[in-house]
This record gives sequence, C-alpha cells and structure tokens, in this order.
Amino acid sequence: MVKMVLGVEGMMCHHCEAHVNDDISEAFEVESVVSDHEANTTTVVAAAAIAEDELKKVIDEAGYKLTSYSCEEV
Repeated sequence: MVKMVLGVEGMMCHHCEAHVNDDISEAFEVESVVSDHEANTTTVVAAAAIAEDELKKVIDEAGYKLTSYSCEEV
C-alpha cells in the first residue's frame, strides 16, 4: 500500500472536502481518501502510487489547487 499526502488549496468546508474525495475516488482505484480543509490536505491510500500530474489534473478540474505531493509505503 502507498499513502500519498497532498497539499490542496481552496477547500473551505466539508462540502469541498467531499468534492475532492469523490473526484479522486471516481478517477482512480483507491482504498481511501480523506480531506481536511483546515489543514489543506488530502490523504490518499492506494495499492500503487498515483502520479502527481494525474492527481493535479483531477484536483484542478474540481476547482482546487495541488500545492504539494508526498508518497510513502505503508
């Protein structure tokens, strides 16, 4: 398993978190997606790493901005 922690700007509320979570879940095969608008983060757990540019495209299309990306084995 891989955990990716994304910095995401533009989320203002729980509805925004759900929007990001849903769009990532629909675009990729993931185990879980959890966003936190107060910390400006989204944590994605998946079987394999998802490329930063692919995540950026989905987040941009949702109306938010990817500001950072880190990936580690879990």
